[in-house]
Amino acid sequence: MSHAELDNQARAILTGNDQGGYTIPTKGLYPYQWNWDSVFVALGFATFDQDRAWREIEMLFEGQWRDGMVPHILFRKDDPSYFPGPSVWGTDGGPIPSSGHSQPPVAASVVHDLLAGDTTGRGEERAERLLPKLMNWHRWYLSYRDPDGLGVIAVIHPWESGRDNLPDWDEALRAVEVRDIGPYERKDTSHVDPAMRPHKEDYDRYLSIVAACRNVGWDPAKVAATCPFFVADPGVTFIFLRANRDLLALAERLGRNEEADEIRGWIAKMEEGAARLWNEDLMAHVAVNERTCKQTDGISSASFLALYAGLTDTRTLSALQGHFDRIAAKVRYLMPSYDPGHPSYEPLRYWRGPVWAMINYMIAKGFAEAGDKARAERLRADTAKLIETGGFAEYFSPESGAGAGGGAFSWTSAIWLTWASSTRAEQAA
Repeated sequence: MSHAELDNQARAILTGNDQGGYTIPTKGLYPYQWNWDSVFVALGFATFDQDRAWREIEMLFEGQWRDGMVPHILFRKDDPSYFPGPSVWGTDGGPIPSSGHSQPPVAASVVHDLLAGDTTGRGEERAERLLPKLMNWHRWYLSYRDPDGLGVIAVIHPWESGRDNLPDWDEALRAVEVRDIGPYERKDTSHVDPAMRPHKEDYDRYLSIVAACRNVGWDPAKVAATCPFFVADPGVTFIFLRANRDLLALAERLGRNEEADEIRGWIAKMEEGAARLWNEDLMAHVAVNERTCKQTDGISSASFLALYAGLTDTRTLSALQGHFDRIAAKVRYLMPSYDPGHPSYEPLRYWRGPVWAMINYMIAKGFAEAGDKARAERLRADTAKLIETGGFAEYFSPESGAGAGGGAFSWTSAIWLTWASSTRAEQAA
């Protein structure tokens, strides 16, 4: 297909997955509203329907909990094709049945971008209404995912990271005792080849973490103190740092000086705290198990998000450029979700190697803002080629380019429309 034809197909996927103001990631496999999926989807809608883009974000925040948390799944209806559903989570923190933890907080960055490109005349008004909700969510992250004020953000579950069965979680996950789960039937493997999904022993521990948090009533302070899994994540940390920078720009534009001062303090703390994730042997930022203080030993695609977060010092930039080139020599398409030189790398298993379009988008933005246009363009061109050859899949093999996971995927379509398509690149130029 031509890029214009792919543009049309991507728009059709978004409108086809539209459930009346919110979008599901794909039919069958993911039948609910997912947090960061929705936020990326808004970027895609903004290329042809800005009002609908704003509505996507607004509907996500309809599910915000009383303590400020925005859940990773909103169960707006009960769909038996998905497990674990609302009865397994057992939450009552917000107005809509939901999961009990969050997901990477991309929303402030997307609201910033929506406002910057808004031509509806209502963007500032809508951003004004979202700003206090964004502030409360960010305060929640700092209170309950960095309770010791270290300047890094931990996740209480691999699912909270958005990168579910990354090798970085293996060591911490093995320490989780399997208990309080009972018999269950997975649904994901009926939609997708089991060879592309997490193993059963991983799933047992995923559900055991949910049970442990449910047993303390999802009280955020108790969860942070007692959850058997608590791992500082470079992915969420860097996305959050970038989101704080974009939230600061929003607050300044809207004349909210008190909020702006508060955000500046968050940024300063996180810029200092990021050093805790630096692995001197690998020359990259990695995850840290906060229960054992042990660093992980592999470079994930999230390591490259340091630039997206604004950490563009010479050491970080040159190290990531070196890793970029080394990895580019090992695979056909960038950026694999895990280092292909690591023994845990698997090119087609969920987050243990595949390429994800929205991660490429954020990494490329970081390289471009650091002045490295060539590597940013390599990522865009690779993403475009993957979609041209593999369709609008959930993710792709970095070796063959084959699409994998769910099909007709919303955020892949959105990233095509907002960034990867040559049509969009020409408009941006």
